[in-house]
Amino acid sequence: MKIYTSTKNIPKLEGKPLTERMALLEDAAKKMSVPEKTLLNVLKLCVLIPVFIFLLRISTDWTSMVWAALILLLYPILVKPIQYSISAKYLQ
Repeated sequence: MKIYTSTKNIPKLEGKPLTERMALLEDAAKKMSVPEKTLLNVLKLCVLIPVFIFLLRISTDWTSMVWAALILLLYPILVKPIQYSISAKYLQ
């Protein structure tokens, strides 16, 4: 499986406007199998759960808010390429 970091890099979506690329990827995501959806959702949880843990610690340590923000910045870097890569094989 090739990892696509941008929708522009997916061969079947080259030359299409952003709104059309996103609509096609959304339709492809609906065709994903249950294990693929589960894998993607578990990955999302693995990124988001530490954010909430750090938010709970803000009352004792203000730097937790910085760590929570940094982890939130990692969300699109980690999750989106995997989502694009899994969805790409369902594009027509």
